[in-house]
Amino acid sequence: MEKPHLLRVAIDGVDGAGKTSLANELEGPIRRRNRPVIRASIDSFHNPMIVRYRRGRHSPVGYFLDSFNHDALIESLRLPLGPNGSRRFCRAVFDYLTDTEVDAPLETADQDAILLFDGVFVHRPELLPYWDLTIFLDARFDVTIPLTAHRSGGSFDIEAEENRRYVQGQQFYLSECDPMSLATFVIDHNDIENPLLKGN
Repeated sequence: MEKPHLLRVAIDGVDGAGKTSLANELEGPIRRRNRPVIRASIDSFHNPMIVRYRRGRHSPVGYFLDSFNHDALIESLRLPLGPNGSRRFCRAVFDYLTDTEVDAPLETADQDAILLFDGVFVHRPELLPYWDLTIFLDARFDVTIPLTAHRSGGSFDIEAEENRRYVQGQQFYLSECDPMSLATFVIDHNDIENPLLKGN
């Protein structure tokens, strides 16, 4: 795929679908082809906690609408790496674990670099124009919730109150934005050891 700017790849999927793992796995093969890689994640563009939870800690709509600072994401990463961009970018603005802003340095991207970005909700209409290629990992909640619980120590029960924010928030996103119809590639990721490319 030839572009007049560096290639911007986004990997989408519900929480626990394996987005970060896939992005990390792709990094090595790309570098071996002598292409620089920029790794970034939606996790570095959270809103402060007071914004994220203003509709309630378990609000599904709040998860979809309030979790991330999309303006900062576009300004710091998307526009600089896009057509006629300066290639001067910042890959992080906020640390959600400490609920503090991050003073990340400005970096300069090589012209032939590939951005590998992972995160939820990347097929939102306000973000979609900034990707050149997207991948959606399709995985059921009965697969992803236990994986997320194992990683974070939460409940393995899909119906648990603490999971309602994420399950219903993702269901809202899937219904409103239909990412599987928008993605360049859709991968069945219910069996992480045996991913299957689906027609799209």
